Amino acid sequence: MSLWAIRILFLLLCTSGGYAVSQVQPELIETGLYGVIIGFGFGGLLIAIDEMLKGFSLRAFSAATFGLILGSLIAWMIDRSGLFVYVDELPTRWLIRLCLFVGFSYIGMVLAMRSNKEDFSLIIPYLRFASQSKPENLLLLDTSVIIDGRIADLIEANFLEGVIVVPRFVLKELQQIADSGDPIRRARGRRGLETLSRLQRNPRNEVKVHEADFADETGVDAKLVRLAHTLGAKLFTNDYNLGKIAELQSVSYVNINQLASSLKPVILPGEILNLRIVREGKDKGQGVGYLNDGTMVVVNQAQRMIGQQVEVQVQSLLQTGAGIIIFADPKSPASAAA
Repeated sequence: MSLWAIRILFLLLCTSGGYAVSQVQPELIETGLYGVIIGFGFGGLLIAIDEMLKGFSLRAFSAATFGLILGSLIAWMIDRSGLFVYVDELPTRWLIRLCLFVGFSYIGMVLAMRSNKEDFSLIIPYLRFASQSKPENLLLLDTSVIIDGRIADLIEANFLEGVIVVPRFVLKELQQIADSGDPIRRARGRRGLETLSRLQRNPRNEVKVHEADFADETGVDAKLVRLAHTLGAKLFTNDYNLGKIAELQSVSYVNINQLASSLKPVILPGEILNLRIVREGKDKGQGVGYLNDGTMVVVNQAQRMIGQQVEVQVQSLLQTGAGIIIFADPKSPASAAA
């Protein structure tokens, strides 16, 4: 049953209840028409409040309730302290009490909703209940790693296990990229949405959309680091700067690009490689091929071998900002001269 079907049923019950009250207690509601109108209006008001509170999580509701109770308790203590004992006029004393309860209740609710679970441990320091079951391994994904897509390959290959957490503000950013007027950005956004669809179809891992948002944080990166710290989750990203910010704030993170670089095979001088020469090199007589991971191999005396699959022997390696360039010679000089 959909949410709107439940709302319509609730509205009908309120309307019927208003009519029933008018028949049972005519001194409260004079006619059945007034009862129907009052019941319908009451149900519509509650549905409107429900719609306005869309996205209001159970944690926020619990925090607001705690803040309301705490604020009311402080207001009651001030009222009972005897500070207003000399106020003789009843309306004035009633107004003071009203302002106390409304003011402290509001402040308590706002402060509680802005706080996180670590703040409550300061109020009740000894009430920390450790779960007896195995703790959840939370994998928090940012926009860059979702668009990249390799996170889905790692999960499908069973290299990663845990509950995948995607914040609502990351989904919003991904949707904006997918709706962009720039065709390149639009393609990247749609690739990210396809990655999320792959993750949801994987039965071995659960995907949760987290509703938390931090109004006092303006950037998505700051919200991600704060959410990872609050949940105790591991942050997965391709953003180098975001990784460094997470590291400074003691948040565990994984950079997929660094992980891929670490998993590249180690090649040493003297090793034999089998590759296809695809184009000419920069210098005369050179040919260029590529390994499966995209590493460029410059082969001396291989210009005439373009289009052929050859065996080469590694002579030296050059580290550059873009990666490693391998310099090699054909294994059979005779074939190079042919």
